[in-house]
Amino acid sequence: MENNERGKPEILKNVNIFVFGTRGFPNIQGGVEKHCEELYSAMPENFHITLFRRKSFLNRDASTQHKQIRFIDLFSTKIKGFETFFHSFVAAFYCIFHRPDIIHVHNIGPGIFIPLLKLFCHKIVLTYHSPNYEHEKWNWFAKLILKMGEKFALNGADAIIFVNKEQLKKFSKKIQEKSFYIPNGVKFQERSEQTDYLEKYGLVPQKYILAVGRITLEKGFDYLIDTFLSLQDTTYKLVIAGGIDHKTSYSKLICEKVRNRDNIVMTGFARESELRQLYSHAKLFVLSSYNEGFPLVLLEAMNYKLNVLVSNISATRGVQLPADSYFQVGDREDLLQKLHQQLAEPDSLVDYDLSAYQWKNIAAQTADIYQRLVNNNHLSQ
Repeated sequence: MENNERGKPEILKNVNIFVFGTRGFPNIQGGVEKHCEELYSAMPENFHITLFRRKSFLNRDASTQHKQIRFIDLFSTKIKGFETFFHSFVAAFYCIFHRPDIIHVHNIGPGIFIPLLKLFCHKIVLTYHSPNYEHEKWNWFAKLILKMGEKFALNGADAIIFVNKEQLKKFSKKIQEKSFYIPNGVKFQERSEQTDYLEKYGLVPQKYILAVGRITLEKGFDYLIDTFLSLQDTTYKLVIAGGIDHKTSYSKLICEKVRNRDNIVMTGFARESELRQLYSHAKLFVLSSYNEGFPLVLLEAMNYKLNVLVSNISATRGVQLPADSYFQVGDREDLLQKLHQQLAEPDSLVDYDLSAYQWKNIAAQTADIYQRLVNNNHLSQ
């Protein structure tokens, strides 16, 4: 199909997009889950989105429709290492038999099924969120499978979206030629005046440090807790807002570290309204991760104008924060020094430029890739 006179793709009606590689949404913890919720909610109306969710993570009263997005809820397990594989396998066969215009796969684990989908001539978009095989929580066999998934996914996809520009640069020219850098976005929210959720945990505004994320090894909560406990004569508390998906030796370690500690609060999974209060009244936001694709929680903290202190991994360096907002990843002494510096500063709000992270623009860039694929146009940056 040819381009119109202005050189732009002809706009088609009723483009059907099937999506898998996420547990689903709303109110399901995870960066990919939040990414998909905001991206597809902002998609132009001529794109009809069908997203596969995992039943084991849904409430019994979960709706099968969210804005213009239709859900298909498939049986799934919560077995670590098998959950994603099994759900993606079932979703892939559903796609084969129902033939959408485009299939959008999120992350390299589910991407292992892209060669199967290509056998049936499907058009595939892959979003590369993170190199999961770098996460220490996986054993050697799981890492091998993830690396295979990466190879199959990158070679088989028609178009690839990287949320981290540094990850894109690691791959061959052949992969880069069909790849696009589109960062994660942030849902712009006003600061909350409410404090009832804080009061539930005995928290006082401006008297706590906030960290947000799943309780998994790559988040670095263990050394964050140890470093916080080494702060001398502090009246601040540490709040970790995030749930435990799978009980592991690491989650048990974290629970042991905070047991009977009055100055450390673990809230579990916090819903949007609860996170809004936590962000709005924190003194400082800390991200201690060893690995991230593109941390949505950092953008959320910046949206609430918080001072931030983050590990100097590639995913955070791309946000280009002031130099004193970074510490050496895994270095407790450096983190301790930066914590002292930040906590000694007077209470203040920071105005960040978040114009590059608007979901409306991110959805428009993604929609353009869909449109060009459907129109059989050449894809290049």
